[in-house]
Amino acid sequence: MAEVRLGGCLCGAVRFRAEGAPKWTGWCHCQSCRRHTGAPAAAFAGFEREAVALTHGQIAKYVSSPGVERGFCAICGSTLSYEGDRWPSEIHLHAGAFDDPNSVAPDGESFTEERLAWVHLGPA
Repeated sequence: MAEVRLGGCLCGAVRFRAEGAPKWTGWCHCQSCRRHTGAPAAAFAGFEREAVALTHGQIAKYVSSPGVERGFCAICGSTLSYEGDRWPSEIHLHAGAFDDPNSVAPDGESFTEERLAWVHLGPA
């Protein structure tokens, strides 16, 4: 039986289910992710689109740059997803949106050239 990870937004209006292990997990240090989350870095888990299903509500989307959609809850504003032309078969779900974020601990980093000087990530 495949692993199942559940998650959603702060108010509960959007809920999702991700089946199987993520393809990858990691931190993103790009300015766009910082602005989308309001955090110094964003942690994601990447899944094939067909492994993720919405079980309640809909993810609202904002086109933040050509070929990039950032997902959020239209009611509470919770950051939920990233989808882009660069990875057309994937949806990247924010680690903090999972009911058990420990199950998607980041194991890599991207856009490290944009990392804030005061951010130091390391093993738990």
